[in-house]
Amino acid sequence: MKKILILLSMVFLLAFNGYSQEKIKDGTLQKSKLEKIYITQDVSLHFVSPEPIQYADISTKSMLGDLPVKNVLRIKFIPDSAKQYGFVNRSLGIVTVVGEKFIAQYDVWYTENEESVQTQIEILPKNTNPLNVGNIPMSQNDLHNYALQTLKKGTKTHAIRSSAYGMDAQVNNVYTVDDYVFIDVTYSNNTNLKYDVDEFRFKIDDKRITKATNVQSIEVKPVYQLYDKASFKKTYRNVFAFKKFTFPDNKVLAIELTEKQISGRVITLQLDYSDVLNADTL
Repeated sequence: MKKILILLSMVFLLAFNGYSQEKIKDGTLQKSKLEKIYITQDVSLHFVSPEPIQYADISTKSMLGDLPVKNVLRIKFIPDSAKQYGFVNRSLGIVTVVGEKFIAQYDVWYTENEESVQTQIEILPKNTNPLNVGNIPMSQNDLHNYALQTLKKGTKTHAIRSSAYGMDAQVNNVYTVDDYVFIDVTYSNNTNLKYDVDEFRFKIDDKRITKATNVQSIEVKPVYQLYDKASFKKTYRNVFAFKKFTFPDNKVLAIELTEKQISGRVITLQLDYSDVLNADTL
């Protein structure tokens, strides 16, 4: 699977580079090289990005735009602007969309020809240029794909387990990809009470804690989680991704799930550093 992903990445990069060399000269991009997109009154146009949109720009006041979700840019034509031009089939301006690893630009035109009107544009490699920002972090799309791969893996025979308040918890697997750690966990509710998830907390704690000890936990925040589930009746499984972290042998990574109740059920799993060091690669 990893070889397939690497191959697909190479194909994607070749598509990027091949088109970039064709359309960019001396580090500049001409408006005449941009793809033309046609919109009209009372119709919204949606640009669908393969990555979360980091930045968007609409060059004129002839259009309005917003981000209804993180990877969709929605724009609308402003009817009053037709008076400014006096005729149709003219460029309204340039729309720029910047993802985590690319920049894309489109020349948007107004038309009254219904057959030319577009309502959805998928941002494809041929209309993008890669952003050269050095050692950039893994995109949300990449994290999502690796998390799905993790979910497809079987559970280790000697999985880390914990039980409390009629709940069972286990760490199914720990995987690494480059500078990221993926932790796959499952929770089983053996009671008849639905479990309302309050929050997950990931903390680096001492292995042994006495009552007289002042505990200073170091909280670790995941950069991605596969599912955002509010409650479950019987079974809940999720994958969390972290930037690479280290901690000494006398500490553990505590995974704490708390319930959204006054005296909610709390269940904790503990990973030794050796569990992270011995993680498999995807």
